[in-house]
Amino acid sequence: MKVQMHSLKFTADQKLIDFIQKKMDKLETFFDRIIDGEVYMRVEKDNENGNKSIEILLNIPGNQLFSKEQAPSFEAAADLAVEALRRQLKKYKEKMIAR
Repeated sequence: MKVQMHSLKFTADQKLIDFIQKKMDKLETFFDRIIDGEVYMRVEKDNENGNKSIEILLNIPGNQLFSKEQAPSFEAAADLAVEALRRQLKKYKEKMIAR
């Protein structure tokens, strides 16, 4: 899957980009018609949930799925965001089958 990575107000290292790409590729096992995705990583101001924020926008035929999560690290935020998208994909797929 083609994923565009955007790191706002900092420079993401290749290890982090590879980690997120690997997580995003696993989403294709749940829904194989994903067009592409965009990931926005940013460091927030002081926040009690953690200051690392990840937003993922996933384009699928006829729809877009979105997830935003915050955590103390980008890896944890990516795990949470991808898990939320996995649930959304499963729900979307169930609705498609029901039609």
